[in-house]
Amino acid sequence: MDFTFTEEQQAAAEAARAVLSGVAPDTVPSPALVQGAVAEDIDRSLWSRLAAADLLSLTLAPEHGGAGLDLIALCLVLRESAKVLARVPLLETCAAAMTLQRYAGQGPDKGTPSPESPAPESPVTELLPRVGRGELVLTVGSNGRTGHESAELAVTARREEPVAPASGARGGAVWVLDGVQSAVPWAQVADWIAVPAHTAPDPAHTDPAHTDPTGESRTVLALVRRDQEGVTIAEQVSTNGELFGEVRLDAVRVGPGELIETAGAWEWLRDLLTVGTCALALGLGETVLSMTSQYTSKREQFGFPVATFQSVAVQAADRYIDLRAMEVTLWQAAWRITAGGSGELPAAGDVAVAKIWASEGVRRVVQTAQHLHGGFGADTEYALHRFHAWAKQIELSLGPAAAHEEALADLLAAHPPA
Repeated sequence: MDFTFTEEQQAAAEAARAVLSGVAPDTVPSPALVQGAVAEDIDRSLWSRLAAADLLSLTLAPEHGGAGLDLIALCLVLRESAKVLARVPLLETCAAAMTLQRYAGQGPDKGTPSPESPAPESPVTELLPRVGRGELVLTVGSNGRTGHESAELAVTARREEPVAPASGARGGAVWVLDGVQSAVPWAQVADWIAVPAHTAPDPAHTDPAHTDPTGESRTVLALVRRDQEGVTIAEQVSTNGELFGEVRLDAVRVGPGELIETAGAWEWLRDLLTVGTCALALGLGETVLSMTSQYTSKREQFGFPVATFQSVAVQAADRYIDLRAMEVTLWQAAWRITAGGSGELPAAGDVAVAKIWASEGVRRVVQTAQHLHGGFGADTEYALHRFHAWAKQIELSLGPAAAHEEALADLLAAHPPA
């Protein structure tokens, strides 16, 4: 395997390091010191600097003002952002923008577009230049109602008969959304929320007008304004103290071009979010292991640095192995999604392996760090407890490794080696 990054990808990582160098993890609000959310907004100053460095438009096509780079470049930037606990929706905004660019404007009968042949212009893709300039924030409802179900099952979408448009207006079908998406990151400050939904009939209605014209349930992806009529957001707080929201949709009407019917759009966005979260886990874990190495090299016991003790060295070595496994599986999954090629096993298999290592690995790294730091690791004047809270949030968002192992087993059973 050759995981050498291109010059453009390396330049993106270097640009991210330069922008993020001014962010000190010690200054990141601590969930241990604040009741409720640690802040009411994202780090707007950092958001503006990321936009000025063209990092928000990194994966957008040149016609939208972007650099046209891929998921691997985005993961390199996300990795750097996690090292300083950057409080910005970089993953959600970029993943949603990449999906809109790729799929918006495609009908349900259209084939999946390739990165080289993006979807044609639509009302939604007209937003992309503003996203790249940092003027708009996007987020995604990817946790469903409870976090224990598929996100697309939490919201129903039914099509209404199209109404003749006024002169100069856009025509087309109007969709009505009902349901709840829980734990939506920064929902209160995002301008648009990407919401997966399914077209199964609403049990409360028996009128055929409320069913999907195809007669089959399928997954669609809608883009909803935060302040749209019928949208209510209840405050929730994440494990790391960030402001999340329970987004309730009550007969929310989505206009023409604001809903993607193309098969695979939500699954692709979900994989982007998953692999991006694995990149966050890797960056955070690398910083935590570095903090542990520095601390154990200076902390002395019985006249010797504790790093020289065999039990300490073995634990640190095990966590180093975890990080290297997290890294190789991350780049394998990112490459499979970027390349879009076929193989004996679908790309979902590589994503599942990356999730297994990221969810387990980031937990083991921070637990070992807390153990080797002793009581100092719990000191709220030291940054480690902040990294621990963020690692726990990442672990919870990825889900348990056992579930991913079961999904991987199902894929292996369905695609036996030739």
